[in-house]
Amino acid sequence: MTCLPYTKRPARADSPEPGTTDNRNLGLKILLVNKFYYRRGGDCVHFLALEKLLRNAGHEVAVLTMRSGSNMPLRSDDYEVGEVSMTGTVTSTLKAACRILGWGIDKVVRRALNEFRPDVVHLHNIHSYISPRVAQLAREAGCRVVWTLHDYKLLCGAYSFLCGGKICTDCIANSPFAMVRRRCMKNSLSASVLAYAEAKVWSRRRISSWVDAFICPSEFMREKMIEGGFESHRLHVLNNFVDTEVFNAGSEKRDGVCYIGRLSAEKGVDILAKVAAEAAFPLTIAGTGPLEKDLKSSHGSCENIRFAGQLGEHEVAGVLRKCKVSVMPSVCYDNNPLSVGESFCCGTPVVASRLGGLTELVSPENGLLFSAGNEESMRRAILQSLKLPWDNASISSEARQRFSPEAYCRSILRLYGSQAGCNTATPLNRK
Repeated sequence: MTCLPYTKRPARADSPEPGTTDNRNLGLKILLVNKFYYRRGGDCVHFLALEKLLRNAGHEVAVLTMRSGSNMPLRSDDYEVGEVSMTGTVTSTLKAACRILGWGIDKVVRRALNEFRPDVVHLHNIHSYISPRVAQLAREAGCRVVWTLHDYKLLCGAYSFLCGGKICTDCIANSPFAMVRRRCMKNSLSASVLAYAEAKVWSRRRISSWVDAFICPSEFMREKMIEGGFESHRLHVLNNFVDTEVFNAGSEKRDGVCYIGRLSAEKGVDILAKVAAEAAFPLTIAGTGPLEKDLKSSHGSCENIRFAGQLGEHEVAGVLRKCKVSVMPSVCYDNNPLSVGESFCCGTPVVASRLGGLTELVSPENGLLFSAGNEESMRRAILQSLKLPWDNASISSEARQRFSPEAYCRSILRLYGSQAGCNTATPLNRK
Protein backbone atom coordinates (compact mmCIF):
# COMPACT_ATOMS: atom_id res chain seq x y z
CA MET A 1 0.00 0.00 0.00
CA THR A 2 1.02 3.62 -0.56
CA CYS A 3 1.57 5.59 2.62
CA LEU A 4 -0.96 8.41 2.76
CA PRO A 5 0.15 11.92 3.79
CA TYR A 6 -0.09 12.32 7.55
CA THR A 7 -3.02 14.52 8.50
CA LYS A 8 -4.50 15.15 11.92
CA ARG A 9 -7.70 13.12 12.23
CA PRO A 10 -10.80 15.25 12.97
CA ALA A 11 -13.26 13.98 15.55
CA ARG A 12 -16.26 12.13 14.11
CA ALA A 13 -19.39 14.24 14.20
CA ASP A 14 -21.43 11.36 15.66
CA SER A 15 -18.89 10.41 18.35
CA PRO A 16 -19.23 11.56 21.97
CA GLU A 17 -16.54 13.80 23.43
CA PRO A 18 -13.72 11.93 25.25
CA GLY A 19 -14.77 11.10 28.80
CA THR A 20 -18.50 11.46 28.06
CA THR A 21 -21.19 8.95 27.12
CA ASP A 22 -24.39 8.98 25.13
CA ASN A 23 -27.21 6.53 24.51
CA ARG A 24 -26.84 6.09 20.75
CA ASN A 25 -25.98 2.59 19.59
CA LEU A 26 -22.98 3.66 17.52
CA GLY A 27 -20.26 1.25 16.51
CA LEU A 28 -16.74 2.48 17.23
CA LYS A 29 -13.59 2.11 15.16
CA ILE A 30 -10.95 0.62 17.45
CA LEU A 31 -7.28 0.01 16.65
CA LEU A 32 -5.90 -2.71 18.95
CA VAL A 33 -2.12 -2.74 19.35
CA ASN A 34 0.00 -5.59 20.72
CA LYS A 35 3.51 -6.75 19.91
CA PHE A 36 2.47 -10.38 19.35
CA TYR A 37 -0.57 -11.78 17.53
CA TYR A 38 -0.60 -15.39 18.67
CA ARG A 39 -1.27 -17.29 21.90
CA ARG A 40 2.12 -16.64 23.50
CA GLY A 41 0.95 -15.88 27.03
CA GLY A 42 -2.00 -14.63 29.05
CA ASP A 43 -1.64 -11.08 27.70
CA CYS A 44 -1.88 -12.34 24.11
CA VAL A 45 -4.82 -14.62 24.90
CA HIS A 46 -6.62 -11.59 26.39
CA PHE A 47 -5.78 -9.45 23.37
CA LEU A 48 -7.13 -12.00 20.88
CA ALA A 49 -10.28 -12.54 22.95
CA LEU A 50 -10.87 -8.78 23.22
CA GLU A 51 -10.65 -8.42 19.44
CA LYS A 52 -13.40 -11.05 19.03
CA LEU A 53 -15.49 -9.58 21.82
CA LEU A 54 -15.49 -6.11 20.27
CA ARG A 55 -16.22 -7.40 16.79
CA ASN A 56 -19.16 -9.42 18.10
CA ALA A 57 -20.45 -6.31 19.84
CA GLY A 58 -20.73 -4.58 16.48
CA HIS A 59 -17.56 -2.48 16.48
CA GLU A 60 -15.04 -2.16 13.67
CA VAL A 61 -11.64 -3.43 14.78
CA ALA A 62 -8.20 -3.36 13.17
CA VAL A 63 -4.98 -4.81 14.62
CA LEU A 64 -1.49 -3.35 14.67
CA THR A 65 1.21 -5.87 15.59
CA MET A 66 4.78 -6.92 14.80
CA ARG A 67 5.39 -9.15 11.79
CA SER A 68 6.16 -12.72 12.87
CA GLY A 69 5.96 -16.20 11.38
CA SER A 70 4.07 -17.24 14.52
CA ASN A 71 1.25 -14.73 14.02
CA MET A 72 -2.30 -15.86 13.43
CA PRO A 73 -3.68 -14.88 9.99
CA LEU A 74 -4.26 -11.15 9.70
CA ARG A 75 -7.09 -9.47 7.82
CA SER A 76 -6.46 -7.21 4.86
CA ASP A 77 -7.17 -4.11 6.97
CA ASP A 78 -4.69 -5.04 9.73
CA TYR A 79 -1.17 -3.61 10.02
CA GLU A 80 2.31 -4.95 10.81
CA VAL A 81 5.53 -3.18 11.74
CA GLY A 82 8.78 -4.91 10.79
CA GLU A 83 10.05 -7.79 12.89
CA VAL A 84 12.96 -7.25 15.28
CA SER A 85 14.82 -9.73 17.48
CA MET A 86 16.54 -9.13 20.79
CA THR A 87 19.10 -11.83 19.98
CA GLY A 88 21.22 -12.59 16.93
CA THR A 89 23.75 -10.63 14.91
CA VAL A 90 25.13 -7.20 15.78
CA THR A 91 23.00 -5.72 12.99
CA SER A 92 19.77 -7.28 14.30
CA THR A 93 20.61 -6.16 17.85
CA LEU A 94 21.15 -2.57 16.69
CA LYS A 95 17.86 -2.70 14.79
CA ALA A 96 16.11 -3.88 17.96
CA ALA A 97 17.76 -1.09 19.95
CA CYS A 98 16.43 1.45 17.44
CA ARG A 99 12.94 -0.02 17.79
CA ILE A 100 13.12 0.28 21.58
CA LEU A 101 13.76 4.00 21.12
CA GLY A 102 10.80 4.29 18.75
CA TRP A 103 12.53 4.46 15.37
CA GLY A 104 11.26 2.77 12.24
CA ILE A 105 7.51 2.47 12.93
CA ASP A 106 6.12 5.90 12.01
CA LYS A 107 5.27 5.01 8.40
CA VAL A 108 3.12 2.00 9.31
CA VAL A 109 1.48 3.63 12.34
CA ARG A 110 0.57 6.78 10.43
CA ARG A 111 -0.81 4.68 7.59
CA ALA A 112 -3.02 2.82 10.08
CA LEU A 113 -4.24 6.08 11.60
CA ASN A 114 -4.99 7.68 8.23
CA GLU A 115 -6.55 4.65 6.50
CA PHE A 116 -8.50 3.13 9.38
CA ARG A 117 -9.17 6.46 11.17
CA PRO A 118 -9.87 4.94 14.61
CA ASP A 119 -11.94 6.57 17.33
CA VAL A 120 -9.89 4.69 19.93
CA VAL A 121 -6.36 3.31 19.95
CA HIS A 122 -6.15 0.59 22.60
CA LEU A 123 -2.59 -0.37 23.55
CA HIS A 124 -1.52 -3.58 25.26
CA ASN A 125 2.07 -4.90 25.42
CA ILE A 126 4.01 -2.64 23.06
CA HIS A 127 7.42 -1.97 24.63
CA SER A 128 10.60 -3.08 22.84
CA TYR A 129 8.99 -4.75 19.82
CA ILE A 130 6.68 -1.87 18.85
CA SER A 131 7.15 1.17 21.15
CA PRO A 132 5.16 3.83 23.09
CA ARG A 133 5.69 6.02 20.03
CA VAL A 134 2.29 4.66 18.94
CA ALA A 135 0.64 6.48 21.85
CA GLN A 136 2.28 9.75 20.84
CA LEU A 137 1.21 9.46 17.20
CA ALA A 138 -2.33 8.43 18.19
CA ARG A 139 -2.64 11.44 20.48
CA GLU A 140 -1.40 13.76 17.72
CA ALA A 141 -4.01 12.24 15.38
CA GLY A 142 -6.81 13.14 17.80
CA CYS A 143 -7.65 9.58 18.92
CA ARG A 144 -8.69 8.55 22.40
CA VAL A 145 -5.85 6.42 23.82
CA VAL A 146 -6.44 3.58 26.27
CA TRP A 147 -3.68 1.31 27.60
CA THR A 148 -4.20 -2.05 29.33
CA LEU A 149 -1.26 -2.78 31.65
CA HIS A 150 -0.34 -6.46 31.63
CA ASP A 151 2.92 -5.95 33.54
CA TYR A 152 4.88 -3.24 35.39
CA LYS A 153 7.04 -2.02 32.49
CA LEU A 154 6.00 1.63 32.98
CA LEU A 155 7.48 1.44 36.48
CA CYS A 156 10.15 -1.25 36.22
CA GLY A 157 12.58 -1.73 33.35
CA ALA A 158 12.62 -5.48 34.04
CA TYR A 159 8.78 -5.62 33.85
CA SER A 160 8.31 -7.66 37.05
CA PHE A 161 9.79 -5.85 40.07
CA LEU A 162 12.26 -8.73 40.29
CA CYS A 163 16.04 -8.38 40.44
CA GLY A 164 18.25 -11.38 41.06
CA GLY A 165 15.15 -13.43 41.80
CA LYS A 166 14.00 -11.12 44.61
CA ILE A 167 11.37 -8.38 44.82
CA CYS A 168 12.87 -4.96 44.08
CA THR A 169 11.08 -1.61 43.79
CA ASP A 170 14.12 0.66 43.57
CA CYS A 171 12.90 2.15 40.30
CA ILE A 172 9.88 3.57 42.14
CA ALA A 173 11.65 4.66 45.30
CA ASN A 174 14.67 6.18 43.52
CA SER A 175 14.88 6.46 39.72
CA PRO A 176 15.14 4.28 36.59
CA PHE A 177 18.95 4.50 36.94
CA ALA A 178 18.63 1.90 39.70
CA MET A 179 18.25 -0.76 37.00
CA VAL A 180 21.74 0.08 35.70
CA ARG A 181 23.30 0.02 39.15
CA ARG A 182 21.66 -3.33 39.96
CA ARG A 183 21.88 -4.71 36.38
CA CYS A 184 18.23 -5.76 36.59
CA MET A 185 17.92 -6.74 32.91
CA LYS A 186 19.31 -10.27 32.53
CA ASN A 187 22.15 -9.34 34.91
CA SER A 188 23.67 -7.53 31.92
CA LEU A 189 25.12 -4.02 32.02
CA SER A 190 24.44 -3.35 28.32
CA ALA A 191 20.86 -4.62 28.50
CA SER A 192 20.25 -2.59 31.65
CA VAL A 193 21.69 0.58 30.09
CA LEU A 194 19.38 0.12 27.10
CA ALA A 195 16.38 -0.39 29.43
CA TYR A 196 17.37 2.80 31.26
CA ALA A 197 17.56 4.71 27.98
CA GLU A 198 14.12 3.37 27.09
CA ALA A 199 12.70 4.56 30.42
CA LYS A 200 14.20 8.03 29.91
CA VAL A 201 12.93 8.40 26.33
CA TRP A 202 9.46 7.12 27.22
CA SER A 203 9.22 8.83 30.60
CA ARG A 204 6.21 8.50 32.86
CA ARG A 205 5.44 12.19 32.35
CA ARG A 206 5.42 11.91 28.55
CA ILE A 207 3.37 8.72 28.47
CA SER A 208 0.80 10.17 30.88
CA SER A 209 0.32 13.16 28.58
CA TRP A 210 -0.66 10.86 25.68
CA VAL A 211 -2.94 8.35 27.43
CA ASP A 212 -6.54 9.06 28.47
CA ALA A 213 -7.04 5.92 30.55
CA PHE A 214 -4.86 3.13 31.91
CA ILE A 215 -6.56 -0.18 32.68
CA CYS A 216 -5.11 -1.88 35.77
CA PRO A 217 -6.31 -5.49 36.08
CA SER A 218 -5.75 -5.33 39.85
CA GLU A 219 -6.04 -2.77 42.63
CA PHE A 220 -2.46 -3.68 43.58
CA MET A 221 -1.23 -2.49 40.18
CA ARG A 222 -3.22 0.72 40.46
CA GLU A 223 -1.63 1.47 43.84
CA LYS A 224 1.85 0.85 42.41
CA MET A 225 1.11 3.14 39.46
CA ILE A 226 0.02 5.92 41.84
CA GLU A 227 3.14 5.33 43.91
CA GLY A 228 5.12 5.72 40.69
CA GLY A 229 3.64 9.15 39.99
CA PHE A 230 0.74 8.39 37.64
CA GLU A 231 -2.46 10.38 38.15
CA SER A 232 -5.12 8.39 39.99
CA HIS A 233 -8.01 9.65 37.80
CA ARG A 234 -6.41 8.02 34.73
CA LEU A 235 -6.13 4.61 36.43
CA HIS A 236 -9.11 2.23 36.25
CA VAL A 237 -9.29 -1.23 37.85
CA LEU A 238 -10.85 -3.80 35.53
CA ASN A 239 -10.26 -7.54 35.91
CA ASN A 240 -9.45 -9.50 32.78
CA PHE A 241 -12.39 -11.47 31.41
CA VAL A 242 -12.74 -15.19 30.68
CA ASP A 243 -14.51 -16.95 27.82
CA THR A 244 -17.26 -18.46 29.96
CA GLU A 245 -18.56 -20.50 27.03
CA VAL A 246 -15.38 -22.58 27.22
CA PHE A 247 -14.49 -22.34 30.90
CA ASN A 248 -17.33 -23.73 32.99
CA ALA A 249 -17.81 -26.35 35.67
CA GLY A 250 -18.23 -29.95 34.51
CA SER A 251 -19.20 -33.17 36.21
CA GLU A 252 -15.84 -34.94 35.91
CA LYS A 253 -14.32 -36.68 38.90
CA ARG A 254 -11.60 -34.43 40.31
CA ASP A 255 -8.15 -35.49 41.44
CA GLY A 256 -4.72 -33.95 41.80
CA VAL A 257 -3.20 -30.56 41.11
CA CYS A 258 -2.41 -28.55 37.99
CA TYR A 259 -0.33 -25.56 36.98
CA ILE A 260 -1.35 -23.63 33.85
CA GLY A 261 1.02 -20.94 32.68
CA ARG A 262 4.43 -19.90 31.48
CA LEU A 263 7.35 -22.04 32.60
CA SER A 264 9.60 -19.30 33.89
CA ALA A 265 11.41 -18.51 37.14
CA GLU A 266 9.17 -15.62 38.21
CA LYS A 267 6.15 -17.94 38.13
CA GLY A 268 7.67 -20.21 40.80
CA VAL A 269 6.85 -23.35 38.84
CA ASP A 270 10.28 -24.83 39.67
CA ILE A 271 9.44 -24.61 43.38
CA LEU A 272 6.05 -26.23 42.76
CA ALA A 273 7.65 -29.13 40.86
CA LYS A 274 10.09 -29.71 43.71
CA VAL A 275 7.28 -29.71 46.30
CA ALA A 276 5.21 -32.12 44.18
CA ALA A 277 8.15 -34.50 43.78
CA GLU A 278 8.66 -34.62 47.54
CA ALA A 279 4.99 -34.69 48.62
CA ALA A 280 4.00 -37.10 45.82
CA PHE A 281 0.66 -35.52 44.89
CA PRO A 282 -0.35 -35.78 41.20
CA LEU A 283 0.70 -32.65 39.28
CA THR A 284 -0.05 -31.68 35.67
CA ILE A 285 2.10 -28.86 34.28
CA ALA A 286 0.71 -27.19 31.14
CA GLY A 287 2.67 -24.55 29.27
CA THR A 288 6.04 -23.77 27.76
CA GLY A 289 8.84 -21.37 28.55
CA PRO A 290 12.54 -20.97 29.33
CA LEU A 291 12.46 -23.42 32.26
CA GLU A 292 10.84 -26.26 30.31
CA LYS A 293 14.06 -28.11 29.51
CA ASP A 294 15.41 -27.86 33.07
CA LEU A 295 12.10 -28.91 34.61
CA LYS A 296 11.84 -31.98 32.41
CA SER A 297 15.45 -32.85 33.13
CA SER A 298 15.02 -32.67 36.91
CA HIS A 299 11.44 -33.96 37.27
CA GLY A 300 10.61 -35.77 34.02
CA SER A 301 11.17 -39.15 35.66
CA CYS A 302 8.71 -38.45 38.53
CA GLU A 303 5.69 -40.68 38.00
CA ASN A 304 3.36 -38.18 39.69
CA ILE A 305 4.37 -35.22 37.45
CA ARG A 306 3.03 -34.91 33.91
CA PHE A 307 4.17 -32.29 31.40
CA ALA A 308 1.25 -31.53 29.07
CA GLY A 309 2.99 -28.87 26.94
CA GLN A 310 1.20 -25.93 25.32
CA LEU A 311 -2.57 -26.51 25.28
CA GLY A 312 -5.47 -24.88 23.48
CA GLU A 313 -8.25 -23.28 25.49
CA HIS A 314 -10.57 -26.29 25.34
CA GLU A 315 -7.75 -28.57 26.48
CA VAL A 316 -6.91 -26.19 29.33
CA ALA A 317 -10.54 -26.19 30.42
CA GLY A 318 -10.53 -30.00 30.35
CA VAL A 319 -7.47 -30.16 32.62
CA LEU A 320 -8.96 -27.64 35.06
CA ARG A 321 -12.26 -29.52 35.33
CA LYS A 322 -10.47 -32.77 36.18
CA CYS A 323 -8.16 -31.34 38.88
CA LYS A 324 -9.16 -30.76 42.46
CA VAL A 325 -7.09 -27.56 42.70
CA SER A 326 -4.83 -25.43 40.52
CA VAL A 327 -1.73 -23.68 41.84
CA MET A 328 -0.31 -20.23 41.05
CA PRO A 329 3.08 -20.24 42.82
CA SER A 330 4.40 -16.86 41.60
CA VAL A 331 7.38 -15.25 43.31
CA CYS A 332 6.75 -11.92 41.55
CA TYR A 333 3.96 -9.36 41.91
CA ASP A 334 1.55 -11.21 39.63
CA ASN A 335 -1.12 -8.86 38.37
CA ASN A 336 -4.32 -10.67 37.39
CA PRO A 337 -3.34 -14.05 35.89
CA LEU A 338 -5.83 -15.23 33.31
CA SER A 339 -5.36 -18.84 34.42
CA VAL A 340 -6.73 -18.00 37.88
CA GLY A 341 -9.99 -16.65 36.43
CA GLU A 342 -10.21 -19.64 34.08
CA SER A 343 -9.73 -22.01 37.00
CA PHE A 344 -12.48 -20.36 39.04
CA CYS A 345 -14.89 -20.41 36.09
CA CYS A 346 -14.30 -24.17 35.87
CA GLY A 347 -15.18 -24.42 39.56
CA THR A 348 -11.60 -25.28 40.48
CA PRO A 349 -10.18 -23.63 43.63
CA VAL A 350 -6.76 -21.98 43.47
CA VAL A 351 -3.80 -22.25 45.85
CA ALA A 352 -1.68 -19.14 45.30
CA SER A 353 1.18 -17.03 46.63
CA ARG A 354 0.20 -14.29 49.05
CA LEU A 355 1.61 -11.64 46.74
CA GLY A 356 0.51 -8.84 44.40
CA GLY A 357 -2.90 -9.05 42.73
CA LEU A 358 -3.35 -12.71 43.70
CA THR A 359 -4.54 -11.67 47.16
CA GLU A 360 -7.50 -9.87 45.55
CA LEU A 361 -8.62 -12.99 43.70
CA VAL A 362 -8.23 -15.80 46.23
CA SER A 363 -10.47 -16.02 49.31
CA PRO A 364 -11.32 -18.81 51.78
CA GLU A 365 -14.36 -19.63 49.61
CA ASN A 366 -12.35 -20.32 46.45
CA GLY A 367 -8.82 -21.19 47.55
CA LEU A 368 -5.88 -20.82 49.92
CA LEU A 369 -2.85 -18.53 50.08
CA PHE A 370 0.71 -19.38 51.13
CA SER A 371 3.97 -17.49 51.66
CA ALA A 372 5.58 -16.85 48.26
CA GLY A 373 8.70 -18.92 47.62
CA ASN A 374 8.29 -20.91 50.84
CA GLU A 375 8.28 -24.62 50.04
CA GLU A 376 6.85 -25.75 53.36
CA SER A 377 4.06 -23.15 53.30
CA MET A 378 3.18 -24.20 49.74
CA ARG A 379 3.21 -27.89 50.61
CA ARG A 380 0.88 -27.41 53.61
CA ALA A 381 -1.57 -25.28 51.62
CA ILE A 382 -1.74 -27.74 48.72
CA LEU A 383 -2.19 -30.80 50.93
CA GLN A 384 -4.85 -29.01 52.96
CA SER A 385 -6.68 -27.93 49.79
CA LEU A 386 -6.82 -31.53 48.57
CA LYS A 387 -8.73 -32.52 51.72
CA LEU A 388 -11.27 -29.68 51.79
CA PRO A 389 -14.86 -30.15 50.47
CA TRP A 390 -14.93 -27.33 47.93
CA ASP A 391 -18.24 -26.10 46.49
CA ASN A 392 -17.22 -26.27 42.84
CA ALA A 393 -20.59 -25.11 41.49
CA SER A 394 -20.58 -22.03 43.73
CA ILE A 395 -17.00 -21.14 42.80
CA SER A 396 -17.91 -21.38 39.12
CA SER A 397 -21.12 -19.37 39.46
CA GLU A 398 -19.45 -16.48 41.27
CA ALA A 399 -16.51 -16.42 38.86
CA ARG A 400 -18.67 -16.46 35.75
CA GLN A 401 -20.23 -13.22 36.96
CA ARG A 402 -16.95 -11.63 38.04
CA PHE A 403 -15.09 -12.48 34.82
CA SER A 404 -18.07 -12.07 32.47
CA PRO A 405 -17.14 -11.00 28.90
CA GLU A 406 -20.36 -9.00 28.60
CA ALA A 407 -19.68 -7.05 31.82
CA TYR A 408 -16.11 -6.41 30.64
CA CYS A 409 -17.40 -5.16 27.29
CA ARG A 410 -19.71 -2.65 28.94
CA SER A 411 -16.89 -1.40 31.17
CA ILE A 412 -14.38 -1.07 28.35
CA LEU A 413 -16.85 0.86 26.21
CA ARG A 414 -17.35 3.35 29.03
CA LEU A 415 -13.57 3.89 29.09
CA TYR A 416 -13.66 4.33 25.33
CA GLY A 417 -16.11 7.18 25.94
CA SER A 418 -19.15 5.43 24.50
CA GLN A 419 -22.27 3.54 25.46
CA ALA A 420 -22.33 1.68 22.15
CA GLY A 421 -24.05 -1.64 22.63
CA CYS A 422 -22.44 -4.91 23.65
CA ASN A 423 -24.46 -7.80 22.23
CA THR A 424 -24.78 -10.14 25.21
CA ALA A 425 -26.55 -12.73 23.08
CA THR A 426 -23.59 -13.29 20.78
CA PRO A 427 -20.99 -15.79 22.05
CA LEU A 428 -17.29 -15.27 21.39
CA ASN A 429 -16.26 -16.53 17.99
CA ARG A 430 -13.33 -18.91 18.16
CA LYS A 431 -11.00 -19.72 15.30
